[in-house]
Amino acid sequence: MSKKYILAVPNFSEGRRKDVIEAIANEIKGREGVKLVSVEPEHDFNRTVLTIIGEPEPLKKALIAMAGKSYELIDMREQKGTHPRIGAQDTIPLFPLRNISLEECVELAEEIGKELFEKHQVPIYFSAANARTEDKKSISFIRKGQYEGLKVLLEDKSNPDYENRKPDLSVDGKLSDRYGATIVSADMEGLTAYNVFLATEDLSIAKSIAKAVRGPSGGFSTVRAVGIKFPEREGTVVSMNMFDCAATPLYRAFELVKQEASKYGVAVTGSELIGPIKLNYLLNNLEHYLGLQGFRKEQILESHLME
Repeated sequence: MSKKYILAVPNFSEGRRKDVIEAIANEIKGREGVKLVSVEPEHDFNRTVLTIIGEPEPLKKALIAMAGKSYELIDMREQKGTHPRIGAQDTIPLFPLRNISLEECVELAEEIGKELFEKHQVPIYFSAANARTEDKKSISFIRKGQYEGLKVLLEDKSNPDYENRKPDLSVDGKLSDRYGATIVSADMEGLTAYNVFLATEDLSIAKSIAKAVRGPSGGFSTVRAVGIKFPEREGTVVSMNMFDCAATPLYRAFELVKQEASKYGVAVTGSELIGPIKLNYLLNNLEHYLGLQGFRKEQILESHLME
């Protein structure tokens, strides 16, 4: 019987302290049936994204151990960063990868959320296919106001937004002072994090281009984008979360950024993928730029070595 595999792309709210990042990531390593594919710390965002592939039960145990270490080592009363967040272990999203259905991932996400709450009394939000309300399908709705703003809102039960914004599992309907809350979810597709670099120090240009690219302001419906500055490198960045690279390929977003940048006389100096990506999401770029006709994945020799 073929083994079942799930992709998990959790993020925790620490991207600067190497010892903390290593301690949390080490909870995943060395477990049978689980592989830690990548660890991606982001200093300015002050968060780290892990990419993990695993069989359902071993993966569940690994993710619960990882979250426990995040709660132990990260204090949200002290944490600061430029990336939206509401908790020490901010998100635990699951995606079907091989021989497993979305429904099975939804069930596993439920188990993870409930076990974390029972073990640590950490408030839990269920999102995407696990969402209890239509609004909570969106992680940005849950994160609105971030840890600080959401914490204040939930301390006032007379607030008209309280019922819509309170955790799905909690001791008292509030955020934990130290842990914040954790968002657990299952969905069909994970996001691809993609950065395009601009040869300008003018952050307003990067922000204008990001506005043109992201869905809510007239761009691609499957893309969210911000214009940011990474202190460690020259230029600015259009940083994108791409939620469907089949419907909106990387090349399409890349070309739009180049087109918008040309209006300002700004060059695009390159781009960057954050973490792993599905092979098919690279092949559609190859087909586009080379004009390949009738290309098949089987023509890639290494594809025959894959399980």
